[in-house]
Amino acid sequence: MAQTEEEIDALLSRESLLLNKDSEIARILACFPLDSYSILDLLPGCPSTDIKAQYRRKSLLIHPDKTSNPDAPDAFNRLKKASSELLDDDKRALLDEIFADARSLLMRQRGWSASNPELNSRQFLIDWKEKVKSLLVDTELRRRRLANAALKQEGRDREKQESEIELRKRKRDHQKAWEDTRDDRITNWRDYKKTVESKKKSKKTKVLG
Repeated sequence: MAQTEEEIDALLSRESLLLNKDSEIARILACFPLDSYSILDLLPGCPSTDIKAQYRRKSLLIHPDKTSNPDAPDAFNRLKKASSELLDDDKRALLDEIFADARSLLMRQRGWSASNPELNSRQFLIDWKEKVKSLLVDTELRRRRLANAALKQEGRDREKQESEIELRKRKRDHQKAWEDTRDDRITNWRDYKKTVESKKKSKKTKVLG
């Protein structure tokens, strides 16, 4: 039975939607994970309403419940994380600063002013994002080094604290042992003194005799 034009159109529409889903999933997974703007396909300076709207559009498109693509869960999680970070004022400010630094570095390297028309070119956008990626990698490596240094220092501080606790414990044990044997030491001293006195008397008696 031949398909009607409406059925053909519906089939083509579904295939197009599936293609869009797969294409968007692949695009998200190809983005640098720390570049939340690229994941959401946005640029710095956009209002938070754009971030929310973009997240809603893309999440509806690639939600794991709406596609059988095995990479959908990973792409969806990245999209969700990117949206969350851009809606966090502090995290977004740090990312904006990196984007601004990357743009300034490229302009300075090329001797461009803020009015250079090349700043609006597609190639500059590509180069800009690559520079952002480089700065993000450097920032992340620095963060990890600082975190490792802090962790090592924390370990050294903990070892020092445990050593001091152990030293105090040994001192307390030693003091307690000293206190517990005081009576024995006194008794032994008295016995020793008696023995010495007794020997002296015995020796004196022999001399006199």
